Amino acid sequence: MAASFGIRAWIEGGVVSAVIFLNIVIGFFQEYRAESILDSLKSLSFPTAVVIRDGKSVTVPTADVVVGDIVEMKMGDTVPADVRLIEAVNFETDEALLTGESLPVRKDADEVYDVDTGAGDRLNVAYSSTTITKGRAKGVVYAIGMKTEIGLIAASLQQKRTSRTAQRLDDNEKRPHKIVKAWGSIALDAIKAFFGLNVGTPLQQRMARLAIFLFGTAILCTIIVLAANKFSSSQEVIIYAVATGLSMIPASLLVVLTITLAAGTNQMAKRHVIVRNSKSLEALGAVTDICSDKTGTLTQGKMVARKAWIPSIGTYSVDTGSEPFNPQLGTVYLSQSTPDSLAVSDSTLGDVEDAGTSIERNPQLKNFLDVASLANLAEVHKNEEGKWVARGDPTEIAIQVFSSRFGWNRNTLVGSGWRHVAEFPFDSGVKKMSVVFANKDGESYVFTKGAVEKIVASSTTVQFSKEGVISMTDDLRNEILRNMEALAGMGLRVLALASKRYHEEIIPSQERRDEIESQLEFQGLIGLYDPPRPESKGSVEQCHKAGVTVHMVTGDHPKTARAIAEEVGILPSASGVALLSRDVSDSLVMTATRFDGLTNDQIDALPALPLVVARCAPSTKVRMIEALHRREKFCAMTGDGVNDSPSLKHADVGIAMGQSGSDVAKAASDIVLTDDNFASILNAVEEGRRMFDNIQKVLCHLLAQNLAQAVTLLIGLVFKDASGTSVFPITPVEIMWIITVTGGTPDMGLGFEKAAPDILTRPPVGQKGIFSLEIMIDMIVYGVWIGALCLSSFTLVLYGFNKNDSNPLGFNCNNEYTPQCDAVFRARATCFVCLMWFLLFLAWELVDLRRSFFYLHVSDVAEGVEVKKRKVFTQWAVDIWRNRFLFWAVIVGFFSVFPVLYIPVVNTRVFKHKGITWEWGIAFVAFFLFFAGVETWKWLKRAWFRRQATKQRNAAAGSA
Repeated sequence: MAASFGIRAWIEGGVVSAVIFLNIVIGFFQEYRAESILDSLKSLSFPTAVVIRDGKSVTVPTADVVVGDIVEMKMGDTVPADVRLIEAVNFETDEALLTGESLPVRKDADEVYDVDTGAGDRLNVAYSSTTITKGRAKGVVYAIGMKTEIGLIAASLQQKRTSRTAQRLDDNEKRPHKIVKAWGSIALDAIKAFFGLNVGTPLQQRMARLAIFLFGTAILCTIIVLAANKFSSSQEVIIYAVATGLSMIPASLLVVLTITLAAGTNQMAKRHVIVRNSKSLEALGAVTDICSDKTGTLTQGKMVARKAWIPSIGTYSVDTGSEPFNPQLGTVYLSQSTPDSLAVSDSTLGDVEDAGTSIERNPQLKNFLDVASLANLAEVHKNEEGKWVARGDPTEIAIQVFSSRFGWNRNTLVGSGWRHVAEFPFDSGVKKMSVVFANKDGESYVFTKGAVEKIVASSTTVQFSKEGVISMTDDLRNEILRNMEALAGMGLRVLALASKRYHEEIIPSQERRDEIESQLEFQGLIGLYDPPRPESKGSVEQCHKAGVTVHMVTGDHPKTARAIAEEVGILPSASGVALLSRDVSDSLVMTATRFDGLTNDQIDALPALPLVVARCAPSTKVRMIEALHRREKFCAMTGDGVNDSPSLKHADVGIAMGQSGSDVAKAASDIVLTDDNFASILNAVEEGRRMFDNIQKVLCHLLAQNLAQAVTLLIGLVFKDASGTSVFPITPVEIMWIITVTGGTPDMGLGFEKAAPDILTRPPVGQKGIFSLEIMIDMIVYGVWIGALCLSSFTLVLYGFNKNDSNPLGFNCNNEYTPQCDAVFRARATCFVCLMWFLLFLAWELVDLRRSFFYLHVSDVAEGVEVKKRKVFTQWAVDIWRNRFLFWAVIVGFFSVFPVLYIPVVNTRVFKHKGITWEWGIAFVAFFLFFAGVETWKWLKRAWFRRQATKQRNAAAGSA
């Protein structure tokens, strides 16, 4: 623009100014809309709080918490407001951001303090924005927003600060070289920020670097033009140089990229995926392995009790019915056999048991149910409408429902005289939870549930027959573990229950927990079933087709994990395992102990990483990710707890659970699943691949356009008039029109293009990046072919059908129209039409990089995509109409050539071309050759890729 106005080329300068202004306005509103979409999505990933309203637990956004709400908090949550605690069990919070205290602060709900007590000393209060590091609590909200302690700090920062004179360093303290270096770094960062080289996602930074590279190329092209004209300072030479430079600038690149990413993020939100970190969008398309938790992700997270084994009675089996919370539905069976004999004999469930009289006939059942109902924080009851509802952890709900089948319910027992004395919440270190209760007779008991191996190790007695309690021996422990293995082999999560008489001289404190939870009497086992989600098996199968390996990393028992993994298709069936080599089959399922016991070299030497890792610890997940990285894999890791945050940070894509996940896990993640569903991970991978494909198409179109214009203008330097000045094949105004019409909206249309039918049957994109070899070759082929056709049409009009004019290039035809320049203006118009139409229709051709324009979305049996084929004469119309935005962008651009060709003055004075007549024949022939060339290239490329795919399949079949 400056160059045009500097040489008084008012029309060109005005047009360039108008185009710049138009790009700014369109870009502003498009990016504003994109940012609005992103802001609305961010609100969906805000922290939430569990409040009790009208007697029901409700999950609400933190911003909706009000004074007077009763809030329930647990480990991993962020405190939503300032809360006066009314109940706290082993409750600690991290208040470092508020008080600077590095260690978590233990809270006590029973403490009372003076009004003037400092915030750091109030142990009966949990403060807004602090993180809960241990335990659980309940409290009443007394301050929200700017009234909280953290809000008061924020308010103080908004107050006007007094100025202060800067202190000067003594001469001896000055370090000139350090000052220069510091200011140099600041200046360099400012320059990089100005050009977008250090802001935005890695993809946006790469695009910014590409734009800078093309800008440098534009300067080089400008120098070439000036050199070809002996660095003449005439107006037409400078305009030609500026026009060539303009042809290399992809003006809409960053705007289109922003819109494409925003549209993809919005689409993900509709498919239950909230993007917290836009960098993950680039990694999703490259994901090769998904490490998924089991409970709630692959399974429904709705536990039901299926089996219970009480050594002195037998094995209870439960048909739960269609309502998991209703203890009055379903049937209870009792068999005298143990779980391991049931698994071996595959016998019936036993006789139907009358749950109402079971406790009277089996006193040992009462002891078992005391533990099941009281060592349990869940509540199961009927609501006002008579419907059974539950509140609490899914595992504890399932156990509480089982107890309620026999009329033994926590609420009922507490109401009949049982009094809560102390509680020791579940701890991942000891893998147990215990409570101390006293009955109405004043007798106190310890009730404990937890991992079988931990409970058995802590138990010293057991009642294995109706004769009485006997001492626990190693043989009895091994028998309990065998029965646990049998239940786990049925796909059940197994917990053990135990109890003992509580001695009053033992003070119930956390410091004496080990002593309180020792010398227990083993009561029995309970097996819980978490049914897989109906869509999990299909999603895992689709992952395998897409070249994505699914790993299950879970804290469950290996046999439970194996059973579920086989059910959803992560592990092959027994017949499939038999076909594998022993080394491979042994590494399919590992415990965390075995996996962590391997060195990195031993892990790398495994023929394949384990598909199931059971009893998984946080460090095990991190090692799994590191092992995948050493194999040059891209990993997505799911998690929901505080202990999952290291692995979520370490993974290429960290995925948190929106419903069951803690706030800490969400903060550490890149994306959040609002429905905790494994199928949504596949949706995210599909959307990531779609965006990757579309960005490649946009890049190919923009770079092919730049190359085509560069070829046309640089080779066009050979067309020199009588004065020795190069004649424009395309004028600067035409170039700006082409950049505006063919670059912006069609590329946005390509960014909105839907996923290809076979997108989940291709392998992951891996590390090849956006600028793949295929894209670069396509860009060169299309750019050179379009440039060659445009130059050919220009040459044909000038020389092929203009034999009467001995000097068709005329004189001064870059500046004004004269009869002597008629041939040049007509040739220029023909070249303009060809370039416009070629670039517009190239956008349609790039909807699929390999398929013919006439079969863009038709299936190919060899690729396994089943879509009904249509006739060639109708399929193309259906395909182009599918993307309405791209359709209208091409159509409007197609017809926009007519007014600029035939409107008087505008054509000859502004665009410096003239309406054409017989030249349309050349344009249509060139148009046909354009399609023929592109279709031929895509056919050759498709044949080559088919041949490569066949070779790979044959090689894979041979190795298998």
